Amino acid sequence: MPELPEVEVTRRSLLGHLPGSRILAVRMGKPLRWPLGMAPEGLVGRQVQDVRRRGKYLLLDLDQGVLVVHLGMSGRLRMDDRADMPPWGPHDHFELDTTQGVLRLNDPRRFGAVVYAESAQAPVVQKLLGHLGMEPLGDACTPESLGNALGQRRAAIKQVLLSGDVVVGVGNIYASEALFRARIHPEQHADRLTRPQVRRLWEAIRDVLQHAIEAGGSTLRDFASPEGRNWHFQLEAMVYGREGEPCRVCGTPIRMVRQGQRSTYFCALCQRRR
Repeated sequence: MPELPEVEVTRRSLLGHLPGSRILAVRMGKPLRWPLGMAPEGLVGRQVQDVRRRGKYLLLDLDQGVLVVHLGMSGRLRMDDRADMPPWGPHDHFELDTTQGVLRLNDPRRFGAVVYAESAQAPVVQKLLGHLGMEPLGDACTPESLGNALGQRRAAIKQVLLSGDVVVGVGNIYASEALFRARIHPEQHADRLTRPQVRRLWEAIRDVLQHAIEAGGSTLRDFASPEGRNWHFQLEAMVYGREGEPCRVCGTPIRMVRQGQRSTYFCALCQRRR
């Protein structure tokens, strides 16, 4: 699943192409996770003013309304000139033809979505975004605010990070990597973390996400930037996807356990449970 770094990489790429463009045509494929919420032709003539991100959601601000985009499990956006865009395929489900190029959503599993709303304050947007936690790279996320939020949660810290209601966008890969850097066992209860552990975790989350963004996101098999480039963060992972391989710090074999049907990777020596 595309996580915060992949969505931020996508946002930054689109920011260099979409703002200022006017929508010329809209094409729809098979139904996605949620309906668009308006007749597609109603978008024609509107201008894209900005591209923002909230958690794993992209928000395309229009001169009238907003498009909320989620990439689901395997979706990707491609932006290109019409002449360079490949033919419409069976996994293409949404396309904006604009004065500055074509934006197309390809989503083999169709768990993604494009939803229109009159504003970012509309009920449909608040239903999607209103429950989301702090932006881990934002100013509001501090060691103190993170510690206060975690102190209210008795679940395993890895599960709390994945839930998205404390911090957003820290998915499976980056949660495993951040917990390793912070030397915290993934099954330790969130409300039992000490202040030094919380500070290490706060620093680790920010460092891992920033590094992943700079690296262009992970090498998940379905992810590429809107320019079609695949990236390499996963190749640099300390624990994720390395079950049985030696820890890069101490040499202990990396372990894998299941938490909530998700794979968790950790080093039993570097991340001793307290």
